[in-house]
Amino acid sequence: MIPYTCGLDAAADVIGGKWKPRILWALHHGPMRFGELRRAIAGVTEKMLIQQLRELESRDIVHREVFHQVPPKVEYSLTDLGRSLNVALAPLDAWGADHLAELEASRAG
Repeated sequence: MIPYTCGLDAAADVIGGKWKPRILWALHHGPMRFGELRRAIAGVTEKMLIQQLRELESRDIVHREVFHQVPPKVEYSLTDLGRSLNVALAPLDAWGADHLAELEASRAG
């Protein structure tokens, strides 16, 4: 395993890809069930959401809690580490919102 060269390298390893930051942002306001998460994240497939949640859980960013009841209930929430990562993502959200029009224009071109 290659060691991280800097903090950004470590953070990018944890949140790399299209879906992980969106999952973290969706869980920002509190625990959600799988179906709620899927509806909150436009375009994600069930398979991809499951895979990304498992990866985030393995890194102790997301907590999966199973409630043993009928029907079974599973909730996902942020761990302390996940909440601190969301604090770091907030400035990226603000930057994206501030530059949305020009980013949309450059994407279409």
